[in-house]
Formats: sequence, structure tokens, C-alpha cells
Amino acid sequence: MADHSINRLGRSSSVLRGSASRMACGLRASSVFPGLLLLTLVMWPGCSKKEGAEVAPTVTVQVATAETEKIVRKISTDAVIYPLREAALVPKVSAPVRKFFVERGSHVREGELLAQLENQDLVAAVTDNKGAYEQAQAAYETATKQSLPEEIQKTELDAKAFQQAMEAAQKVYESQQILFQQGATARKNVDDANLAFVQARNQYDLIVRHLESLQKFGKAQELKAAEGQLTSARGKYLGAEAQLSFAEVRSPIDGVVTDRPLYPGETPAAGSPLITVMDLSQIVARAHIDQQQAAALKVGNIANISAPGITDAVPGKVTMVSPALDPGSTTVEVWVQAPNPQERIRPGVSAQVTIIAETVPQAVVIPAVAVLTAPDGGTSVMVVDAQNKPHEKSVKLGIRDGDDAQVTDGLQAGERVVTVGAYDLSKEDPDILEKTKVQIEAPPAPEQEKGGDESKGGAKGEAGGGNKD
Repeated sequence: MADHSINRLGRSSSVLRGSASRMACGLRASSVFPGLLLLTLVMWPGCSKKEGAEVAPTVTVQVATAETEKIVRKISTDAVIYPLREAALVPKVSAPVRKFFVERGSHVREGELLAQLENQDLVAAVTDNKGAYEQAQAAYETATKQSLPEEIQKTELDAKAFQQAMEAAQKVYESQQILFQQGATARKNVDDANLAFVQARNQYDLIVRHLESLQKFGKAQELKAAEGQLTSARGKYLGAEAQLSFAEVRSPIDGVVTDRPLYPGETPAAGSPLITVMDLSQIVARAHIDQQQAAALKVGNIANISAPGITDAVPGKVTMVSPALDPGSTTVEVWVQAPNPQERIRPGVSAQVTIIAETVPQAVVIPAVAVLTAPDGGTSVMVVDAQNKPHEKSVKLGIRDGDDAQVTDGLQAGERVVTVGAYDLSKEDPDILEKTKVQIEAPPAPEQEKGGDESKGGAKGEAGGGNKD
């Protein structure tokens, strides 16, 4: 009976081999004396405890607490700085430069005279056209005040004379008819009187129609012709004055002279700017952004511009989101406008633009390093419960802001997520993960900057007492 118990104990203890303690538990029953049975029974609890420690290991991790706080979606990209307004002044007349009134770097106002071109020929043209204009004015006054009224007056007098002649011929005709009826005159005299009356009446009708034509149509046409000549002369005169004004180059905007390539006496090439003026009171950063990111932008979004030579970012806002894609890069052009005090930012330099596309004031936020991404694109986190046991949870993410990420579903504020060691835990078999406990390690202290300020980077970690069994 004793031998049978010893053999059964030997078979049970042989399962615990693998270490020095297991060797003590796994002595063959056939090689021990009955007196060692008590020693074997004493060692049995120690072997069972060590086996349990191997099945439920302890893993050291760092964790962070999911917090409810504001998070913003930022879009950062490179941009090129442009002035708010720019005017490249190309002369409209080809002539040598007589005099410049500004230099590079000069601040100018709208309408200020910048340069004067040679203009003697233009002055002569203005004088010639002015004389022609004054002559046309005089002809118009003559046509409206003298010529036409005199002709109408003469025609009216002629009409009155023809009317009197017609009436006299009519009286002669009527008297000849009476005499013919009385037998006192011949038929031929009646016919001659009738012919004279018809001729006088026709002449009267003709002069009346001519008078009506002068009064209705002739006056209007004559006035129109005189007015047309006056208008043509005036247009030529104004054109000559405009050509003369083009010899004076004036600034169309307030700004700074950024380019003046010629010297007095030189003639600018056709189409080449004589002076370039830029309005640097504000600058515009033009960026090309991926169309998916640009879909979240709109005019009025707050932005910051960082450029070489300035220590602090300049605040601005989005003023234009192009409605069409750039055909070459299939990106969307976005303009960010910002003030440029003291003209510190120069056009043409490269800058960094950060645009705030979206703000969520109450969001569940965790460190981005806690997020695990599966091959199929799914996201999850390792959550540590109150007993310091890890569990994997699937989550949906929203906004990412630097080292932070928003969780829109699958996690609540106050839960602890693994930041360091989450990847190793995710590789464990589910049955092993259920028995695993974590020992929470405090995150490293943030580096000290000059002046004693702490750096703003790093996860929202915390230390805690883990079960060290």
C-alpha cells in the first residue's frame, strides 16, 4: 500500500520537472526510501506556487489615463510668402526715363509720382489736338446758332412769296371764268389763267415741303453732323492728353518699391516693368494641400505662419480655398493672410503654415502611442483594469493632434491605457493575456529646458503599484 502511494506521488511530481526545484519534486518513486515521503510532501506546495507564477507572468508597462479635454485638428504644410498686393508698373509709352523720384526701399503712397519719361512729342500732340477741338467747337456753335436759322428764315420768306403769287393767279383764273361765262373773253384766256394758277400752286407746295424738311429733319441732321465733328475732335484731344499722362509713372497702391532696374536716360524694353511696388503691410502664405485634408478647411479658419527670421508664429486666417485642383499636383491651393508688422517677413521665402481645421472642446483624449493598428486598418488599445490586468479594446479614432489622439468610440474618460509595452502585450496569446498582470512603471521625468521650464512633450503617463507576485 505504501509502495503504491509512493509510485503515484512520483508520477505526479514528474510533471513539475524543468528547474532545480522541479528536479527535487520529480525524484523517481522507485529510488527513494519510505522515509523520504514526508520530505516530498513538504516540498509539493512550493513547486505548485512556482508553476503558477510562470503561467501568470508580470509585465512592466507605462500607462496613461484617458482624459476629457479640448483637442484640435491641425493641418501643417509648407508655403511660399507673397505680398498682399503687388504692382509691376510697365510704361504705356516707349520713351527714355527723364527722372526717378524714388529708390529701392522707398515707401510710397497711392498716386505718388515715381518716374518721369521724356514727353516733348506728346506735349506737341496735345497742343495740335487741342486746336482741332477748339475749331470743332466753333463750327458747332456756328451751325447751331447761325447757318441753319438763316436758311430756315429764307425758306419761310420764299414760301410766303409763292403763296402770294398763287393767290394772285387764283384770282385771275376765277375772274377769267366769270368773263368767259358772260361771253366777254375767249376760252384761251381762261386756260392760260388756269395754267398760271396751277404752276403757282405747285411752286408753293414745293417750298412748303422744303420748309417742313428743314424744320424737322435738316436741323437735326445738321446738328448731328456738327456734334459728331466736335465729339471726334474732343476724343483726339483727350487721347493726346492721356498719352502725355502716361509719361508720368505713378503708384497705384500704398507700398514699398522693391525693384527699379533702370537708370535715368535708359529706355525700358517693351513689356518690362520700370518699377515694382509691393504692399507688405500684410502677407499671404500660399500652400498646396492634399485634397482630403483641404476638404476640412474653409475661409475664416485660424492659422499660424512660421517663417525664417521671426521667433514667434504670426497669427492669421484662411482667406481662400481654391475650388479647383491644381492640374499638375492634384492639390488644393490655400491662402493664409496675416499682418506683417515692421515688414519682418519678406515675400518669396518659404514658411510653415499650421491651420486649425476643427476643434472639439470635450473629447476623450489619449496618447497616440497607445494606439495599436491592425493590418486591416482597425485600431485598438490595451486597457488596464483596477486589478492591473490588461485587456484589449477596439476603438474608433477621431482627431489626431501631435502626440494626442481623440477616441470617439470604445473608451471612456478615466480608463487607463498602456503607452509603453502595449505592442508586446498584443502579441501574447489570449489565454496567457488573461492570466497576465502588469507592473506600472513611472514615465521618465521630462527634460529641463533653459530657465527651468519643462518641455511640453511626452505622454500623459502615471505610476501605480502593480502586483509583483
